[in-house]
Amino acid sequence: MTTTVAPPSVRHRVAELAADRITTWQHGYLRDDSTARAALARLRRGAGRPAAGMPDLWSLVDTGPLHERTGGLRLLSEGELTRAEDALYTACTLWALHQQSRAAAMHRAHRPEQPTGLGAAVRRLMPAHGIDEPVRKRLVRAANAPDCVVLAQRLREIVMLLRRADIPLDYGLLAGEMYAWQWPGGAQSVRRAWGRSFHSRQAPRAQYDTQPTTGTGPDFDTNPKDAS
Repeated sequence: MTTTVAPPSVRHRVAELAADRITTWQHGYLRDDSTARAALARLRRGAGRPAAGMPDLWSLVDTGPLHERTGGLRLLSEGELTRAEDALYTACTLWALHQQSRAAAMHRAHRPEQPTGLGAAVRRLMPAHGIDEPVRKRLVRAANAPDCVVLAQRLREIVMLLRRADIPLDYGLLAGEMYAWQWPGGAQSVRRAWGRSFHSRQAPRAQYDTQPTTGTGPDFDTNPKDAS
């Protein structure tokens, strides 16, 4: 009997493409490759800015694989392509800002024992047994962004904090979330995922790589006052 494997979803394709692109640049950057360093310098200028306003980056953030129809992949609609391109661009430019002048990899794939989703990364900015309200509110404000451009700007603020603390993030996962966020009902689903990620691990930063722990924390609410 022949087993038919369903083609990957658009969200999955966006996440994989972002992870592949960023991993290649990251390996080169950490080896002090001049081409990768130049790419990072160009990319970080686009962090928090709309893709349409940075045409010089279009060739760098190659979206060619999104147009492939091999292996059972279908041709994407205009709406799917636009959202996918914006998500890919945003993830790549935010990573470039995050990686700047850092000797360790700031893109790290999520694993259950070492979560690197956005919520988990923000939680690592906080004390082991407490909550930093200003930091928490930054996550809530990002979750309640009114559009993709504002979301990218608010994520940029969070990435700056993560960069300062050398806390990695899964940018493939983030790219997929940003793609989903742009569809009707998607923002609510992504907010839920960030809240779940926030509660998933609450290990102190010094113990993160060796002794991940679990625990309880504050409600990840969407109080309008937090989003102001």
